Amino acid sequence: MTPLGEEIAAVIEREGPMRLDRYMMLCLQHPRYGYYMTHDPFGAQGDFITAPEISQMFGEMLGLWLADAWSLSGAPQQARLVELGPGRGTLMTDVLRALRVAPGLSEKLEVDLVETSPKLRQAQRETLGRETVPIQWRYDLAETPRGPIFLIANEFFDALPVRQFVRAAPGWRERVVGLDANRRLALGLAPRTEPDLPLTAPLHSVIEVSPSAQNMMAEIAQRIAADGGAALIIDYGYTNTTLGESLQAVSRHAYVNPLEAPGEADLTTHVDFAALARAAKAEGAKVLGPTTQGRFLTQVGIERRAAALRSHATERQQADVDAALRRLAGSGDPREVMGDLFKVMAIVHPDLPDPPGFAD
Repeated sequence: MTPLGEEIAAVIEREGPMRLDRYMMLCLQHPRYGYYMTHDPFGAQGDFITAPEISQMFGEMLGLWLADAWSLSGAPQQARLVELGPGRGTLMTDVLRALRVAPGLSEKLEVDLVETSPKLRQAQRETLGRETVPIQWRYDLAETPRGPIFLIANEFFDALPVRQFVRAAPGWRERVVGLDANRRLALGLAPRTEPDLPLTAPLHSVIEVSPSAQNMMAEIAQRIAADGGAALIIDYGYTNTTLGESLQAVSRHAYVNPLEAPGEADLTTHVDFAALARAAKAEGAKVLGPTTQGRFLTQVGIERRAAALRSHATERQQADVDAALRRLAGSGDPREVMGDLFKVMAIVHPDLPDPPGFAD
């Protein structure tokens, strides 16, 4: 058992089985042994590859969308660009390059990177070291100064903890992490039933609920409704709230048991975009989408950008551009392409005209 596994087992022995969301939070954010505190998970040498590592086109399209949202917002003098979970800083580099096409925006821009991992903060500093815009690191969104924000969150919400409930004969019972007879971590069910979930689901059905994700979205929407701006959320997940469990652990580009080595694998779940939309609307913000990543990128111009890159490229580089375009925006097997599985949703001030990317 890993050091974090030993610590979790000791807590369970002392306090009893723990909720799944607490287990996930410890695995990812434990100050000493948490996955994001000790690992650089991105790229070919990490545990997974995200869209910014596939091609610069992804970040450039997001940057152009944010520039348009800034213009539609009346080009506010103090423009604050915020990224949640900035990875190595690759996405922000591409976004900032694209934002330079908006006259006057770069001079007004300040960047806030919301990141808790010391290891990833260092990687971001190295990646963004030559940028001339002011950059500050924050531990949470509440630390960012008030005013209009233009926010991006790419594969951020999928790493927020979830609670799982299983439909048993008496009602919904919460899934918990306990210990088996050999002192190994094992899943079980809490004894009491959850009264606030519908009883119409078949026996043994599972539903995932993420209070952390909904609270985060509510905070973003409240800021935008009060101060102005826009947010772009990109992640893999469901358009509608649905039954099913999606917890997975990834280590070195392979799926592993989420209970096998706490702190050594990334834990994620599919995002419930309908729940995020409800949380945002409850705070008075306007919600656009979700739409598929493929449709969004196509509408904001990724094919034109790919054509421009091909026009100045070698034959090998042209093939790489075509492969990246297909992987980012193509439809088909989600193990090979991201266009359908990944969704995009925008949160904007209620008075803001609709930015591009979400037309029917």
